[in-house]
Amino acid sequence: MFSEVEQEQLIQKLEIFKIQGRDKRGRKILRIIGKFFPTRNLSVEVVNKYLAEKIFPELEKRPFAVVYVHTDVEKSENFPGVSALRSFYDAIPVKVRENLEAVYFLHPGLQARLFLATFGRFIFSGGLYGKLRYVNRVDYLWEHVRRNEIVMPEFVYDHDEDLEYRPMMDYGLESDHARVYGGAPAVDSPVTMYSMRCIS
Repeated sequence: MFSEVEQEQLIQKLEIFKIQGRDKRGRKILRIIGKFFPTRNLSVEVVNKYLAEKIFPELEKRPFAVVYVHTDVEKSENFPGVSALRSFYDAIPVKVRENLEAVYFLHPGLQARLFLATFGRFIFSGGLYGKLRYVNRVDYLWEHVRRNEIVMPEFVYDHDEDLEYRPMMDYGLESDHARVYGGAPAVDSPVTMYSMRCIS
């Protein structure tokens, strides 16, 4: 595990959390890139401290929205776990929580939907679960967010291109392992049909 200073520098460098742009209603946006969250190198305490010092003070005064980018999140690499998620949520000051009006969840996948349907109401109290909006493609995000004011990593657009050619991926119905059957999307047997990357 890195030192506290090294962890804070890592969060800053990766831009996991960034206040950037506005949505169509003029609300500030907190962009969170799930893939950049290095689970093994960050402690819950340091993340909460970073949010309290660098992010929350900018969100206390006016309504805001979150754009959470779930593209390429895998349980073993960058999913912090249920208890960590609950800790992050509990550490949000009341003023900030009251100002959060919408969460746009980009590229959720089937496992994420199942996870949130099962645990979402327990992890996120105070009506946050009801503010969640699943967004399957980046193009659909622009219906809610000002396109020119928020920067998305290139891998997010690459994933969208994959979805254009393999639409079953939208719903987690395609195997993670590529197979070629005359160019048609491959669907495994019901036993292995769903990705077992937890909430990927």
